[in-house]
Amino acid sequence: MRVLICDDERLARERLSRLLLEMDNIQVVGEAENGLDCLQKVNELDPEIVLLDMRMPVMDGLVTAEHLARRPCPPAIIFCTAYDEHALAAFQVQAAGYLLKPVVKEQLSEALARAGGINQAQLKSLKDAPARPPQRTHISARTHRGMELIPIEDIRYFLADQKYVTVRHSQGEVLIDETLKDLEHEFGGRFIRIHRNALLSLTYLDGLELAAPGQYQVRIRGIDERLSVSRRHLAELRDTMQRL
Repeated sequence: MRVLICDDERLARERLSRLLLEMDNIQVVGEAENGLDCLQKVNELDPEIVLLDMRMPVMDGLVTAEHLARRPCPPAIIFCTAYDEHALAAFQVQAAGYLLKPVVKEQLSEALARAGGINQAQLKSLKDAPARPPQRTHISARTHRGMELIPIEDIRYFLADQKYVTVRHSQGEVLIDETLKDLEHEFGGRFIRIHRNALLSLTYLDGLELAAPGQYQVRIRGIDERLSVSRRHLAELRDTMQRL
């Protein structure tokens, strides 16, 4: 089994690596120092299992697990942490194991065996179960600067253009390879569809104005841009504005 170790403490990574090297059929394919680094290493190394610390700078373990769970074929996750109060949250993001530090070799071996027994059909079943992973707090985007994290509360709108979606936020915009349909399903309580190609944050909805006879557009708080509203979504938008 191909294993990636993610922990912000070098000594903790080294200890886990030593334990894994003593086991048969285990290959340590790499190490990561935080959740953001972990996402990049998973893309590069394609591990089957990730040993994931819970509390880390930049991106913590739970947020990292939420992002990993949305991959088409996610790796199994085993949390290795000094804290026991996050166990319930860990299994809500479909963790295959939860080990307390200092990790004991026998417990790690058992957790790896369980994680290795989860086949892709079982993973899909877990992903489709009613208890979905928690709603993401950030959107991740790969840019020329590397992997960027955009807080959901900072996003003004999502705008679809062919195969990519533009994420407009306070510091500019990034492109992501997701669909508006999936974004609307996940964040429907915080964003409203105003056009077949646009989802607008209700937080930044500033008003509705007439652009031309029969054509409306929305004002967006904090930026000068306007987005067109289709006739199909105009009535729902007006009803929503009355309730805000």
